[in-house]
This record gives sequence, structure tokens and C-alpha cells, in this order.
Amino acid sequence: MRLRPTDTRVFLTKTDTTVGFVSQDADKLTRIKRRPPHKEYIVALNALRTLQRYTRVPKKHKNRIRRAKKTTFIVPNGRSFRIVKDPFHLLLLNRIEWGFTTSANLSGKPYDENFAKKSADVVISPLMQNGTPSQILKLGKETIKRIR
Repeated sequence: MRLRPTDTRVFLTKTDTTVGFVSQDADKLTRIKRRPPHKEYIVALNALRTLQRYTRVPKKHKNRIRRAKKTTFIVPNGRSFRIVKDPFHLLLLNRIEWGFTTSANLSGKPYDENFAKKSADVVISPLMQNGTPSQILKLGKETIKRIR
């Protein structure tokens, strides 16, 4: 999946699962969160059509992906993505199409609203903490493995 950033700002917003950072610049997110650079981010997408521009999904799993809510998928090439259905989160994603998404905290630390607001370039209110993480499924050509 070759994603080229068109917007390098870091947004602090209520995502479909929790309060988090959304950006098209993974390096900037890595510096803010102080996390290991080799760790991949989940890519939040506004529509299945956007996903189809970047990677191929095994035919057997297309309906599952289209119908899933709050579910992250890992495709055979190792990249992970989530198609967002939440209308509030979609307001942002429809403008930027896709974004790397992560929780708004330092790596391994609990959520701190002051840190999150200082670290973000743009804060999108209201910031309500939801707290239910997404389900993670690893897709093979024929199989599905539940990770979380």
C-alpha cells in the first residue's frame, strides 16, 4: 500500500473507537508518540473504493470488510486498515480520504488530554472518550485469524 501524504497536519479527534491522532504523516505521529519506528499504524479509510486504490483484498473477504463496523483488518501483505462508518469521524476522513490513526497518548502510557492537545496541530471537538478498541482480524487467502 503506497500512501503519499497530501496533508501533514496531526488531528486530535474522537475516532470511531477512542480519542486519537489522525494524520497522513506516519513519521510525525511516531515522533509525537515516541514509539519504535518499525511499528505500523492502522490506516483509517473513508470508503472501500479508497482501499481498492491502494491494495487488493482477497475476493472471499470483500463482503465481510464492507459490512464490518469497528473492525481492523490485516491483509496478506501485512498492512492494516479500517473502513470507518462513524459519521463524526467520517467528516474528517471524507476531506483527507485516509489517515494513519493511533490513540492520543505516549506509547505505553494512559491517555492525557493536556499532552494530546499540545501535540496536535488541529483539535476537533467534542473529545469524548469511548474506550472500546476495534476488533482485529488477519485475513489470509482463505482463512481468518482473530488477533484481538
